[in-house]
Amino acid sequence: MPVRVTLDALIVRKGLKARDLAAEVGLSETQLSLFRSGKVKGIRFRTLAKLCAALDCRPGDLLDYVFDPIDSEPD
Repeated sequence: MPVRVTLDALIVRKGLKARDLAAEVGLSETQLSLFRSGKVKGIRFRTLAKLCAALDCRPGDLLDYVFDPIDSEPD
């Protein structure tokens, strides 16, 4: 998938613990872990906004896009 979650790098850069971030944002540790690993198919804008507020960042700091020609082929 061309969209990659870069939350782990930001958590490390900010010196935070994922457990504390999950509590601040109102997510379970499991939900945050699934997002961090890229195993979710979507995220609510409200949740994205809470993550950005807690990390003092923008959505582009949590996500990256790398073009992959295989992913652009029709299903």
